[in-house]
Amino acid sequence: MKKLLILSMLFLFAFVAYQSFLFIKGDPDSAEQVEYEVVNAENLPTELHPILADKVESLKEKTAEKDITILITDDYRSFEEQEKLYDKGRKTSGKVVTYTEGGESYHNYGLAVDFALQLENGNVIWDTEYDGNRNGKSDWFEVADIAKDLGFQWGGDWRGFKDYPHLQMDFGLTINDLQGGKYLKYPS
Repeated sequence: MKKLLILSMLFLFAFVAYQSFLFIKGDPDSAEQVEYEVVNAENLPTELHPILADKVESLKEKTAEKDITILITDDYRSFEEQEKLYDKGRKTSGKVVTYTEGGESYHNYGLAVDFALQLENGNVIWDTEYDGNRNGKSDWFEVADIAKDLGFQWGGDWRGFKDYPHLQMDFGLTINDLQGGKYLKYPS
């Protein structure tokens, strides 16, 4: 019995070590390999990262295949624009729309977008229950599922504040990484 327990423990250790190796190394067949660079404040992005921009176009195409039209309502946002949004409901009138100050949002680094649904008549809605393609599923949640299949993280999955229009790709970078100057290299 003792030998079986020791063998089981060794097997478990080997399995965990192997899985850790795969996690650290990454699987080149299943994920995009990305490189990072250190940039100074003068070289911070001023637009959506090209990888993210391509994924947004794929999202638009895939949602259109399901008879859903989306509109990107926000993408890259400067620190100053972020501060103005943060001030809403705090220093200026209106409802609180964000809990992140300038420099604390993935939008500020070109790694996030917000979307809404666009109706045939051109009206834009943020109705998470709307089923315009009449397939019995919320168009909003269909968009979120397609986005997640493309590699986006969806703000509707967040534990605390649910940010249903928000989609981001952080590529393993934290806000602290980005604030410290670490940034995703642009494709050459």
